[in-house]
Amino acid sequence: MNNADLVTRAEQWLHPSFDEETRSEVQRLIDENGNDLLESFHKDLDFGTGGLRGIMGVGSNRVNIYTIGMATQGLANYLKKAFKGETIGVAIAHDCRNNSDVFARKAAEILAANGFEAYLFESLRPTPELSYAVRKNNCKAGIVITASHNPKEYNGYKVYWEDGAQLVPPHDNNVIAEVRKIKNPSEVKTDYRSWNIIPLGVETDRNYWESIASVASEQHDSDLKIVFTPLHGTGVNGIPQVLDLLGYQDVTVLEEQERPDGNFPTVKSPNPEEAAALEMAINRATKINADIVLGTDPDADRIGIAVKNDEGEFVLLNGNQTAAVLVNYMLRKWHGAGELDGNQFICKTIVTSEILKEIANHYKVKTYDTLTGFKWIAEVIRKKEGREKFIVGGEESYGYLVDDFVRDKDAVISAVIICEAAAEAKKAGRSFYQELLGIYKDIAFYKESLVSVTKKGISGSEEIAAMMDGFRKNPPEAVAGQKVVTIRDYQIQEEKELATGKIKGIELPKSNVIQVVLEDGSLFTARPSGTEPKIKFYISVKGEKLSSFGNFDKENALLENKIEAIKTDLNL
Repeated sequence: MNNADLVTRAEQWLHPSFDEETRSEVQRLIDENGNDLLESFHKDLDFGTGGLRGIMGVGSNRVNIYTIGMATQGLANYLKKAFKGETIGVAIAHDCRNNSDVFARKAAEILAANGFEAYLFESLRPTPELSYAVRKNNCKAGIVITASHNPKEYNGYKVYWEDGAQLVPPHDNNVIAEVRKIKNPSEVKTDYRSWNIIPLGVETDRNYWESIASVASEQHDSDLKIVFTPLHGTGVNGIPQVLDLLGYQDVTVLEEQERPDGNFPTVKSPNPEEAAALEMAINRATKINADIVLGTDPDADRIGIAVKNDEGEFVLLNGNQTAAVLVNYMLRKWHGAGELDGNQFICKTIVTSEILKEIANHYKVKTYDTLTGFKWIAEVIRKKEGREKFIVGGEESYGYLVDDFVRDKDAVISAVIICEAAAEAKKAGRSFYQELLGIYKDIAFYKESLVSVTKKGISGSEEIAAMMDGFRKNPPEAVAGQKVVTIRDYQIQEEKELATGKIKGIELPKSNVIQVVLEDGSLFTARPSGTEPKIKFYISVKGEKLSSFGNFDKENALLENKIEAIKTDLNL
C-alpha cells in the first residue's frame, strides 16, 4: 500500500460517526505519517478462527470499540441465519484488561440492538465461566473480551458456539465471512432496548463453583498449605471461593497481585508459563513453608504451578508435567472407584507430551489427539457425547480441563483437582513432585522443550512464513545424529515415511504445522502461533523409565543433553 492510499484509508476515520477522541488521534497519526500510521491502518484487523486479538488503539488494524462493534455485527448477522426464527441469547464476559469492560458492554448493546438477549456478566469473570454460562443459559453463542496472557497493550475477542466451545468449522469460517462483509461502523446497529441486556452475577458464580465442587473431593481434613496468585486477573473470582467451599483451611492469596489491574504492575508478562510471573508467589510460599504455588493468567484459563522437590526447594513444573500428574490422578481415581469400563477417554494436542497417551494406555483408557487449541478438544467431547465419557484433557501450554460441563480449558477446576492430588499425596506421605517421579518410574519418562521466536510487525509475519516454507521444501534428513523417519505436514494432511516413501492421510483439519519424527522416537514440531507474532518449535524426547527416584537427576540430564543437541542442529 502506497502512502497516499494509506492516508486516504486513515482519513475515513475522521468522519463525524467516529468519536472526537478517535478523530483527534487519527489526525495526529496522519500528521506524523510514520510507522504507527502504517501499523494502524495498513489492513483490517483479521477476524480469524479464534476471533480478534491485537494491540489496542485507533485504526482498522487495532482493537477498539469500532473493530469490536463490526465484529459483533458480523457475528449477529450469522446468528440470525443459523438460528432463523429462534430466540437468540448470547453470553458476554470480560477479563481485567484495560477497556475490557467497555468492549464487553459495547458488544452487549449491539447484540441487544439486533433483538438478541445479551447475558452480560456484571464484572470480570474467568473465561471458563463464560463457557459454562453459555450452556447454563441455553445461549446460541458467547463472547469473551480477553487477550489471555498477552502483554498489557493487547486485547481480544473470542467467540463461543452454543455448546460452550470456541468456534470450529463450519461456524468459524461462516462467522469470519459475515464479519468481513462489515466495512464501516455505520453498518453496526446501536439502537438497543435496555431490557434486552440481562445481568449475570452471583447465581451463575454459585452454580459454576458447585459444579466444580461436585467433581472434587472435600478436603476438610487436609493440612495442604497453598499460595495462590491471580496475577492481577480474574482467577481471584473463582479459585479461592471453590477451595473454601471444599474445606481447604490454609489458602494464602498473594495480596500484591490480588487486585485486578490491566497494567499488570508487578510482572513483566502475566503469563504463568514464564518463571518470573510466579516469582513473588514462590517467595511468599518459601517464607510460610507452603506445599504448592498456583498462578493463573488474566482470564483464568491457564494455570502454572510450583512444588517442592525432594530437597525442599520450589521448582516450577511445565505444562506437560502438570498435565501428566493431573491425568494420572484422575485415571487412578476412576480406576480405584471401579468406573473405567472402556468407554472413557482423554484428549491432548499433537504438540503435547506423549506421556499422557502412555498414562492412558496404562489404565486402558483411549486417547484422542487434536490440533493445537482447546476448541479441538471440545469438539471431540461434543462428538463423543452420549457414547464415550471425557475424563480429563490438556495441552502443553498450561491449559487443562476435568469433566465436561465447561468446554474450554479451565484453570479453576484445574487448580482444585491439582490441590486435591497434592492433598491426597500429602496424606499418603508423598509430595506432588514425587507423584511426577512416580510416573517417570512406573509408566514412562519424557522431557520436552519449547523455543518461541517472536517476529513482530509486517516483516515478522513474512519471516515466519519463510521459515515454514523452508521446512516444507527442505526438511532435514537427520537431526542430532538421528535419521528423520517420518514427516507429518498438517497443511497438506499427509504423513510420509522416508524409508519407504509411503504416504498416508492425516485425519485432522488442515493446519500450518510440520512435525518431524526421528528414529529414536524424538519429535520436533514447527508451528506459527495463531494468537501471537511468534513461531514455536516443540521438542520431545523419551528416556528410560527411572530405576529409582534417586536416579532422576542423571536420567534427566541425559534427556536435556539430547534436547540441546537437537536445538543446536536446528539452529534454535
